[in-house]
Amino acid sequence: MANAVGLLAGYALDRLLGDPRRWHPVAGFGQAAGALERRLYRPDRTAGTAFTALAVGGPVLLGAVAAAATRHRPVTRAVLVAAGTWSVLGGRTLRHEATVMGRTLRDGDLPAARRRLGHLCGRDPSTLGESELARATVESVAENTSDAVVAPLLWGAVAGLPGLLGYRAANTLDAMVGHRSPRYARFGTPAARLDDALNLVPSRLTGLLTIAVAPVAHGDRQRAWQVWRRDRNDHPSPNAGQCEAAMAGALGVRLGGRNVYFGRSEVRPFLGDGPRPEARHLKRAARISSAVGLAAVGLSAAYPVTLGRLLGAVTRRALIGAVGRRELVAAAGGRVPAGGVGVRRGSQR
Repeated sequence: MANAVGLLAGYALDRLLGDPRRWHPVAGFGQAAGALERRLYRPDRTAGTAFTALAVGGPVLLGAVAAAATRHRPVTRAVLVAAGTWSVLGGRTLRHEATVMGRTLRDGDLPAARRRLGHLCGRDPSTLGESELARATVESVAENTSDAVVAPLLWGAVAGLPGLLGYRAANTLDAMVGHRSPRYARFGTPAARLDDALNLVPSRLTGLLTIAVAPVAHGDRQRAWQVWRRDRNDHPSPNAGQCEAAMAGALGVRLGGRNVYFGRSEVRPFLGDGPRPEARHLKRAARISSAVGLAAVGLSAAYPVTLGRLLGAVTRRALIGAVGRRELVAAAGGRVPAGGVGVRRGSQR
């Protein structure tokens, strides 16, 4: 119950206040991870694995210690989970950036829109026009709705404080070293693979929730479902395509194409049907992202007091059964008596 209350409170803080403007914990983690990288860097995966294990293991251990220390202090636990949830979520900031980008594009101020794109993604905006800036924004909103909202809530529901902190650490490392470049081609691979694994379930849940809430932005659920099923696995990322295909179907636009990053270029398959995104689509994308976040926090808050409690009870029963069997074997001098555990049941008739 404390975890559920903390998730709800942390989500409410993010929705009302957005990211902390000063002393942001994620920014502090990024600085510490950068210092660790400078000490451990070598252009091979072994060094990258050690870096990832230490950088992610530290926050997980911190969360586990805090969770253990507050096991019998539900109010303190709820406060810590709320603070952790607020610090790792980015839903309000994401929606704000999409809204500002849409307003800037409607005003026809392309230079300002190009400068703004760096708040959302790492593409080179210098030659992008309105349609490409709008497409980059829609794709970033779709993917980051999973990375910055659904995934942290899901891992917080499943694993509490260690899940919240560990997920955000892994996702931050992926942004720092997980991209393809001469420096990180091998060193960054472990961080990228860990982030992919942690987002397998959240990204698919984000796609399904996007389909479910499509009508809040005048979208068609049936079209979103069809596009998601058809196009979600065409993306080179195992996760981004899940979110982007659903968003393309919900908005009735076509995403994908050539993306230019600083120093390299990638051509992505097309996702969805219809026109290329325009400024008018950005407000709808932000509305869908908001609705997906509300649905995700509801599911996440319900998990610890429903399915999570049931799984915990099943696990405890299994452990008790295993301990009972070991005691029976020990009492029999190391041998399982005839009839196995059934001997105990027979003695109770």
